[in-house]
Amino acid sequence: RPEAPAVTGRRVALVLAALSLVLTGTIGLVGMAGPAQAAGYRYWSFWDRTGGHWTYATQGPSTARPADGDVQGFRFAVSADSKDASQPRGAASFAAICAGTPAQDGAKRVALVLDFGTAADAPGGETPPSPSPRTACARVSRDATTAEALAAVAKPLRYDTNALLCAIAGYPETGCGEQV
Repeated sequence: RPEAPAVTGRRVALVLAALSLVLTGTIGLVGMAGPAQAAGYRYWSFWDRTGGHWTYATQGPSTARPADGDVQGFRFAVSADSKDASQPRGAASFAAICAGTPAQDGAKRVALVLDFGTAADAPGGETPPSPSPRTACARVSRDATTAEALAAVAKPLRYDTNALLCAIAGYPETGCGEQV
């Protein structure tokens, strides 16, 4: 019978080093094989315009109650979250948008900017109905919400069962806040 090789400190150190490399490589591969991350969501974001710039709205259009003279915007795009959401494009001023809509007792005027986004953000098989933002001046009751102002100028609107705004002026035809 052959003799077993002598176990030396150097041999143990080499075996442990090799084992360490194998384990490190395996753990590294496992760490890289995480779940796939979505690039974002395709949806209508909602914005307030103050002082010449857009701010992501802190409440939804069904609860927001704009004042007479407010400017609010909607943008259809693919965004990961509110921090990287695409703002409505172009300049927007109440004076320009509502110039042809005189004030009326018991009513307020809300300037709306509707940005249907770009072809790159459109769902498959659809094209934005307007290549540039559309504006409208909604004259609504003094207690109206932004959703009511929007409904006055951009029907048909479509909502999902959780009251998420899915379509403005019928765009997009299908889908609602899906991951892309």
